[in-house]
Amino acid sequence: MWHVETEGPRRIGPEGPGEAPGDKNNEKRADAAEWVRQKLGIEPDAAQARVLSWEGKRGLLNCSRQWGKSTITAAKAAHQAYTEEGTLTLVVTPSARQSGEFVRKAAEFAQQLGIRPKGDGHNAMSLVFPNRSRIVGLPGSEATIRGFSAVALLVVDEAARVSDELYRAIRPMLAVSDGALWLISTPFGKRGFFWEAWEHGGAEWLRVRVPATECARISRRHLEEEREALGERWFRQEYLCEFGETASGLFELDLVERAITDKVTPLELG
Repeated sequence: MWHVETEGPRRIGPEGPGEAPGDKNNEKRADAAEWVRQKLGIEPDAAQARVLSWEGKRGLLNCSRQWGKSTITAAKAAHQAYTEEGTLTLVVTPSARQSGEFVRKAAEFAQQLGIRPKGDGHNAMSLVFPNRSRIVGLPGSEATIRGFSAVALLVVDEAARVSDELYRAIRPMLAVSDGALWLISTPFGKRGFFWEAWEHGGAEWLRVRVPATECARISRRHLEEEREALGERWFRQEYLCEFGETASGLFELDLVERAITDKVTPLELG
């Protein structure tokens, strides 16, 4: 577990030295992208800035491998915790290791803010701020995640590989708080809640798609090597953010959906 303490009486707040995180005299919510630039020294690209600054309740990030999705959402979680007192951010991933990595990144950001990382005393993968806001990482097991409520920010990382059962179990955590939900992943076929939300989720979702070809940090040479090594199907999924057909399907999903109709006259049996 970690230990969060301010380094002496001096605290660093959203307006600079001398003010505590979440100070009521500070601006309630600074633009998160600008806050990340100033406080964490990260220069987000256009897509990352869009993710950080979005203040809506539902977001979908469909991005290439190695784009930096965990880093930028950990920065978003740090901004949430630092600027709003007593809030709870939850991150759910397919494994405890992945959740721990997310919280570790958030802890590194806390250190940049002059905060010494400390756990909340209740959850193994957790980080508590001096203003009582918490970031908690949870493994992808429905049996171990119930009991949380009033969640301000819920992040589902590698969402395409999290089960539908787990997703249905965590959504009620937002009911009372009317908190924000972000689903973040590379695709994993035309199946599951991540694909359903991306394809059919409605206008309330912000959709951000970032293929590797639009990420300046990934070289064209590397992409050519990966296309050769992975094959076209996996390359298009992992780097071009395309929802391919599942390997076990006999027919393509689009073909099946076009073949289904409700415009059928019922058969009457005399």
